[in-house]
Amino acid sequence: MHYTLEVAGLKRDLPICKVTDDLYIGAFVVFGDAELTVACARELLKLVDPGSYDYMLTAEAKGIPLIHEMARQSGAKKYILARKGAKVYMPDPLCVEDQSITTAGAQKLYLGRDDADLIRGKRILVMDDVISTGGSLHALETLVQVAGGTVADRLAVLAEGAAKDRRDIKFLAPLPVFNADGSIKG
Repeated sequence: MHYTLEVAGLKRDLPICKVTDDLYIGAFVVFGDAELTVACARELLKLVDPGSYDYMLTAEAKGIPLIHEMARQSGAKKYILARKGAKVYMPDPLCVEDQSITTAGAQKLYLGRDDADLIRGKRILVMDDVISTGGSLHALETLVQVAGGTVADRLAVLAEGAAKDRRDIKFLAPLPVFNADGSIKG
């Protein structure tokens, strides 16, 4: 089963994947799709005023190609990445926990003290590929707050399920959730 999605002027057939017995999602993966990554980054940048933020922040992993391309297109010299594990090169890391629809169990996000220091007193544009339950977005917002920054705006390529009704995020397209038979959940 597939769902045909149109986003950023492109069409993609997304495989419908089981999350639970009564919840299936369209798998949106930008990895390896350079055309989609470039188009989505371009359209995401159109949603915000370039002077409204100081840095962009996302969580690994699927947000990485998008934020990189957004930085390249906007001329940003630096973007910030929250990692799913503490790395030896991350001095005194900050850590927050979140729940994600596509990750089993709790997920931790880490930010090195050096990046936290960059965030302090700055306006941060938080972005993700798909916002569904909002768990990853909340974790990113918490990292910004703990580091002493301000969330300037929230962006996503897709707002999945009920997230399409949120007024605190900007997104390119809605993505429905599905029943086991591939029909869209009402």
